[in-house]
Amino acid sequence: MVNGKRINIVFMGTPDISAYVLEAMIKDGFNIVAVIAQPDKPQGRNGKIIKVPTKVVAEAYNIPVFQPVKIRKEYEFVNDLKPDLIVTLAYGQIIPQGLLDIPTYGCVNLHGSLLPKYRGAAPIQYALINNEKETGMTLMEMTKEMDAGGIYDVEKVVIEDKDNSTSLFVKMAEAAKILILRDVEPLVNGELKKVEQDVTKVTFCPTIKPEEEKINFNLDCDTVLGWIKALSDHPGAYFFIDGVKFKVFSATKYSESNSGEVGQIVKADKNGLVLQCKNGQISILEIQKEGKKRMDYRSFLNGNQNLLNKIAQ
Repeated sequence: MVNGKRINIVFMGTPDISAYVLEAMIKDGFNIVAVIAQPDKPQGRNGKIIKVPTKVVAEAYNIPVFQPVKIRKEYEFVNDLKPDLIVTLAYGQIIPQGLLDIPTYGCVNLHGSLLPKYRGAAPIQYALINNEKETGMTLMEMTKEMDAGGIYDVEKVVIEDKDNSTSLFVKMAEAAKILILRDVEPLVNGELKKVEQDVTKVTFCPTIKPEEEKINFNLDCDTVLGWIKALSDHPGAYFFIDGVKFKVFSATKYSESNSGEVGQIVKADKNGLVLQCKNGQISILEIQKEGKKRMDYRSFLNGNQNLLNKIAQ
């Protein structure tokens, strides 16, 4: 039997969720010979270059880090690493077939949905947008076509009403950790049998564009609430009133009523900050005015009067 912890593993991933799983694998004794991540990028007003999360973890454990700008053109170095297995999680680039062919036991991906549902770049967010009650991590075979490979195993996650993107990412990171620590050994020993995806049930979720962060009150209130959850705590869903930007971090359904114009603030007092959607009304719980701190709606209304009947756009 192959010792799954001693084989050479290359880990490909970039953000916090990837860093969490990478460190869990290292601490559990897996032989991570290299980490491949997206290039570091400038952040903040001063444009300071910040290391990506997986690089920070890798360097802490003296693991080599590679950050090709375009992996499809720069992957020959992987041959020198002699990987037995490549594990990816939120790497951020399409991996070319030539790279997929290198490792002895192939490439596996930890994907943040219960495939074949939500193939694509934003599966965790779209589960919230569509008010799913359950999602999960899928350990899958990597193929040239995005998220189309066979399924080895899943770890399901319950989505609670209080969840937003931040809390759900934490749950999904834990699910990914459980999945990969459980499955590497049986995978390399041929004990995990893959199941092909049912192509009739495939759905897609593209990258969320900056313009989609603006709240569309012409949607029904459940979908509006889904978008608010999906964008909280970062970057935050927003709207404008009189040219001023307001970010909304949490909200709840207020009523099925259609007593106002779409986007209209129909209540702004101690009982709620309520806006009209196409079908129903939402009550904002946490909000942030441009240039100000995030606060609960009562504190916000103390310093923001005369909002009643204003139209959010």
